[in-house]
Amino acid sequence: MECKVSWLGKDGMAFVAETGSGHMVAMDGAPEGGGRNLAPRPMEMVLLGAGGCTAYDVVMILKKSRQDIIDCNVTLKAERASQDPKVFTKIHFHFTVSGRNLNPATVERAINLSHDKYCSASIMLAKSAELTHSFEIVDA
Repeated sequence: MECKVSWLGKDGMAFVAETGSGHMVAMDGAPEGGGRNLAPRPMEMVLLGAGGCTAYDVVMILKKSRQDIIDCNVTLKAERASQDPKVFTKIHFHFTVSGRNLNPATVERAINLSHDKYCSASIMLAKSAELTHSFEIVDA
């Protein structure tokens, strides 16, 4: 896996990243850090990457388990260390899974499999942060 991150110039703290798969992503800093708040912060990108990784796993596992899943959202709430390096210290993942006649035990199993076995991003973040999760099921 490879990517390239390029600074967009001396008038701020904006960067553009190009992924190995050819996609572009902008990032920027907070105004108090010299940025102009034009795009997500790099650490926000880390957090949303973990959310995307685990949501992908949960949807895939539920589909393979023949659950009639219609929607899946995960909200992440994180705390960071107060001093540098300001690593994540706690991250809570709350899943809202919608579908028809979803089995709660199967949904919980999918979330646990993602966090314990499949989601590289959250497993990596668990090296510095306490990860917790919860879920709710919406019958559609």
